[in-house]
Amino acid sequence: MNPGQSSTFLLQTCKEVPVIPVLEVTDDAVAEPLAAALIEGGLHVIEITLRTSAALQTIEKMARLPGCVVGAGSILKPGQAAAAKSAGAEFGVSPGSSDSVVRACRDEGLPLLPGAVTASEIMSLLDQGFSFLKFFPAEAAGGYRALKALSGPLPQARFCPTGGINLGNARQYLALDCVVCVGGSWVVPGEAVRAGNWKEIRRWAAEAYTLNAESGG
Repeated sequence: MNPGQSSTFLLQTCKEVPVIPVLEVTDDAVAEPLAAALIEGGLHVIEITLRTSAALQTIEKMARLPGCVVGAGSILKPGQAAAAKSAGAEFGVSPGSSDSVVRACRDEGLPLLPGAVTASEIMSLLDQGFSFLKFFPAEAAGGYRALKALSGPLPQARFCPTGGINLGNARQYLALDCVVCVGGSWVVPGEAVRAGNWKEIRRWAAEAYTLNAESGG
């Protein structure tokens, strides 16, 4: 899948939700009830970061649920693209971009959301055919004001800001024309997962989903 096809698929998928939960799961036993709670709350697009030994098993279990679109985050090495695709991931996310990761995702047919935070990085990815990018780390890089400034000379780029996003500042990002959705972990409080409080997570997801209406999505 070439970069243009990747961006088209991800744009069509991610515009359905205002927030993509970005999750670091340490126990794949919670995969199905966790995903079910998020889906019931309206957030069916989920990113599982490849930072734990349980990540691939979590992706595999979540991918079995009807309506769940699960992606693999923190792809840093080419081999992770193949592993993620094999586990059932429908897309990959990287904090930045490298030729080897882009090539691996293309070869595996895994749509990629590559990260960019400077004008040069955005221009480079646009030149490669990517038009939908992860703006990371969003808050540390200047927040929505920085993204608004970058979008002026680079209007063809669309973004999923991630990094320091929460319910309070998500609205500011979603109000920008260049923002399709945001990524965040606040939707899934760690204590709620540990307690198996899926009702609470469903409530958080439903609250996040209301941002869609507020932003005109």
